Amino acid sequence: MIGIFDSGVGGLTVVKEIKKELPDVPIIYFGDTARLPYGNKSAETIQKFSVEIVDFLENKGCKTIVIACNSASALAADYLREKYSNLEIYDVVSSGAEAAAESTEKKKVGVIGTAATINSGVYEKKISEIDLEIKVFTKACPLFVPLVEENWIKRPETKKIARTYLRELKLNKIDTLLLGCTHYPLLEKVISGVMGRRTRVIASGSKLAGKLHEKFRDQAGKGKDKYYVSDLTPHFKTLASRILGKNTEIEKAEI
Repeated sequence: MIGIFDSGVGGLTVVKEIKKELPDVPIIYFGDTARLPYGNKSAETIQKFSVEIVDFLENKGCKTIVIACNSASALAADYLREKYSNLEIYDVVSSGAEAAAESTEKKKVGVIGTAATINSGVYEKKISEIDLEIKVFTKACPLFVPLVEENWIKRPETKKIARTYLRELKLNKIDTLLLGCTHYPLLEKVISGVMGRRTRVIASGSKLAGKLHEKFRDQAGKGKDKYYVSDLTPHFKTLASRILGKNTEIEKAEI
């Protein structure tokens, strides 16, 4: 059983990729919708929230944990690995860095994410560990998460905001743009349209799903997928159904 958590609905984009690879392995998802966004919070607060969620997932029987939140991956992954030596913990930042390094040909990568993720410098660090020659250009895009949460994906205002955020990255002539937030794949068409055909836009979910496939491919778990949130609204249900492509039963849970 795989436990997956995010600050809100964005982590479901990672769930979708994992279920493509491992349809028979049950997952338990927790979206911390009552306390999102994580991107403007301190490392200490994100670590505290992450511990509470991992405790919840572990109590549900999860021995493998996926941090499907870039802010939590950047600021809490190492902390969680040290605290929970009995659990196997994956994070989207490490997978995203690998995917970006594999994708770039000109060795010029752009990364967009929340302020917490970008200010942490974690992507520059992770990518440089893979290839020191890759230049990394980053940009915080704090409005993208609330735009996704409010389902403003097709609004003209969203495209204008994307053009403003991405202008610097276009000028730097990157050939790969990594979506450093799991909400951002829901804006992929908008972002790709702004960046143009010469820039490959990628997310970490597919790479991470491939890693999990290697671990679980010969396993068939027992039990059903379960989805929990800290605050349940009809709006979240609508977005979840749109991402997963089906109506999904979601429960509110106290942590």
